[in-house]
Amino acid sequence: MGSIMLSEMLTQILIPVCAVVGIVFSLFQWYVVSQVKVAPDSARQSNNSNKNGFNDSLIEEEEGINDHNTVLKCAEIQNAISEGATSFLYTEYQYVGIFMVGFAVLIFLFLGSVEGFSTKLQPCTYNVDKMCKSALANATFSTISFVLGAVTSVISGFLGMKIATYANARTTLEARKGVGKAFIVAFRSGAVMGFLLAANGLLVLYITINVFKIYYGDDWEGLFEAITGYGLGGSSMALFGRVAGGIYTKAADVGADLVGKVERNIPEDDPRNPAVIADNVGDNVGDIAGMGSDLFGSYAESSCAALVVASISSFGINHEFTAMCYPLLISSVGILVCLLTTLFATDFFEIKLVNQIEPALKNQLIISTALMTVGIAIVSWVALPSEFTIFNFGVQKVVKNWELFFCVAIGLWAGLVIGFVTEYYTSNAYSPVQDVADSCRTGAATNVIFGLALGYKSVIIPIFAIAVSIFVSFSLAAMYGIAVAALGMLSTIATGLAIDAYGPISDNAGGIAEMAGMSHRIRERTDALDAAGNTTAAIGKGFAIGSAALVSLALFGAFVSRAAISSVDVLTPKVFIGLLVGAMLPYWFSAMTMKSVGTAALSMVEEVRRQFNTIPGLMEGTAKPDYANCVKISTDASIKEMIPPGALVMLTPLIVGTFFGVETLSGVLAGSLVSGVQIAISASNTGGAWDNAKKYIEAGVSEHAKSLGPKGSDPHKAAVIGDTIGDPLKDTSGPSLNILIKLMAVESLVFAPFFAKHGGLIFKLF
Repeated sequence: MGSIMLSEMLTQILIPVCAVVGIVFSLFQWYVVSQVKVAPDSARQSNNSNKNGFNDSLIEEEEGINDHNTVLKCAEIQNAISEGATSFLYTEYQYVGIFMVGFAVLIFLFLGSVEGFSTKLQPCTYNVDKMCKSALANATFSTISFVLGAVTSVISGFLGMKIATYANARTTLEARKGVGKAFIVAFRSGAVMGFLLAANGLLVLYITINVFKIYYGDDWEGLFEAITGYGLGGSSMALFGRVAGGIYTKAADVGADLVGKVERNIPEDDPRNPAVIADNVGDNVGDIAGMGSDLFGSYAESSCAALVVASISSFGINHEFTAMCYPLLISSVGILVCLLTTLFATDFFEIKLVNQIEPALKNQLIISTALMTVGIAIVSWVALPSEFTIFNFGVQKVVKNWELFFCVAIGLWAGLVIGFVTEYYTSNAYSPVQDVADSCRTGAATNVIFGLALGYKSVIIPIFAIAVSIFVSFSLAAMYGIAVAALGMLSTIATGLAIDAYGPISDNAGGIAEMAGMSHRIRERTDALDAAGNTTAAIGKGFAIGSAALVSLALFGAFVSRAAISSVDVLTPKVFIGLLVGAMLPYWFSAMTMKSVGTAALSMVEEVRRQFNTIPGLMEGTAKPDYANCVKISTDASIKEMIPPGALVMLTPLIVGTFFGVETLSGVLAGSLVSGVQIAISASNTGGAWDNAKKYIEAGVSEHAKSLGPKGSDPHKAAVIGDTIGDPLKDTSGPSLNILIKLMAVESLVFAPFFAKHGGLIFKLF
């Protein structure tokens, strides 16, 4: 089989050291950002070097705007956004905390009852000649790992939100010195979130494995089956974070746009708009906190899927700890690669012009992917034996270490392909979005038709990329190959999250500049940052959806193996009815989330209209709107509306598995995966295209764009309507669907012992 070059002791040192390096690097980035003071007396003293900006003179001084008042206003607006976001997340986490406790009890009861809460050793699932730990132990440790995953997910989202609200005003203030300065602050802040999340996820998983190993000893099959609860906890919290955050942000956004832009013809983020604070709060709780929890869930699940399959392969059977930790070593090297990649944006190259922003962000993806390919090759060489066996539905498949390298690498490069295809269909630099913008000449209806067509068409290449990844990975290393391909796609998660978080921070910075009454030149700079962030956010969503498809399939394979299903035959009625129902679920879920946004937006529109009509002097700017009431409407609506979609996803596997059995459940999982991926990609790209078509008209950079503008023209109003329709698609339904397909799969895997033993009650009656 060949020996492993990396010893167990070195593995035990390398993984936590890489995680700690990631945490230290994120804290250093936070320290650098904190040097930009949101205080009048120190505004002139921060960052006096000429790097990453034309010069340090403040534009306000040139234009006679009082610098002292500007900084005070920025600080005041930042506090309002931060307080609104913190208040919302505290409220959300109270409800989610109750769910977490209730579901933890459910996991313990279901898994403990498999063997009647017996504490006796039981024959192992995959090797009946060997004795494994009791079902009660599995129930206890699965429950603990679920809680750990849930808490880590919540902390990831909360820290991301705190960092974003800390950085938004600082980005605005740095924009006074040049676009390069503002870019660096926004990007460093995104990096804080990216590295904290990647490192925390890795460190908590590593510590959990080592602590559980004290009890489980040589029973690695039971140990890594219990670890799957970590992925379930991460994704269940992400679901509520994504749905609630998405409803919050889009209710405020739609309300602010429809009344402010279309009816009252006032600019975006105008301080006279009552929904403007709620809109900016929404960017942080939806796009930052929700996205952070989502990508943490993907990372946790792909790691768990790979570990479960490895534990019943030669790595687990022969107790080769270094080879067993191959998924964790990939993530560890990923942190170091992303650290080096970040320096290219913050230290090695200067941003001086607006048109350098988007290439700088795209280069982050290309550089991290290229460096990570080398990193994967090194890890595959030193951490794996030259030849080993991988569990493949009852048989052991012989695999070589170079084959596993190809599995991870193809996942990594498929992610890049999906990212750039997404960019092509959502960036206004290319013809698809420009065609959508041009369709606004004849009104909102043609805009909607073109946007929907673009979304459907944008599914083609990503699906082929995912299909090729699956075929190659499975051919080389069975289900383990698919699991590590998903991990490859997520191996540069720190860079991906940094780019993703950069977008909402820049968006908030533009809002603060508008509300603080800063010069139009500063707003142009923040708009340029925001436009680049919009495209990179779409790329991030592409990565999340692609990795979700691979993760879900890997979890599906692990579930089929654990539930002892010999084959999933679609011609069997039990499986086929599950397939149909599973394919319907993403539509049901999307209907729920979109209706929720519509209901909340309706209340918001009525409130914004009421304030404009009843507060004297509001349109003239002599009276202040009631921001707090709009924040309250978004908060109440999102908390109330997140429960039904969440219940649909969490209860479906339990109901189907218990009453209809594992075969029908396997059909449901396959159907939801196939259907959900398509809808998620088309929804995200349609919404992104409509948003950037509107921005294309507003910017008026090209002659074509000028012919459609300016703001307030009929084509612009049609574009705004398209954008508001696309908001719930790209920021609520689309991103939440990738959690649906992952969460149902990991939940089925965790509860597989119960379903295999006691499931199918209805079919047992006949």
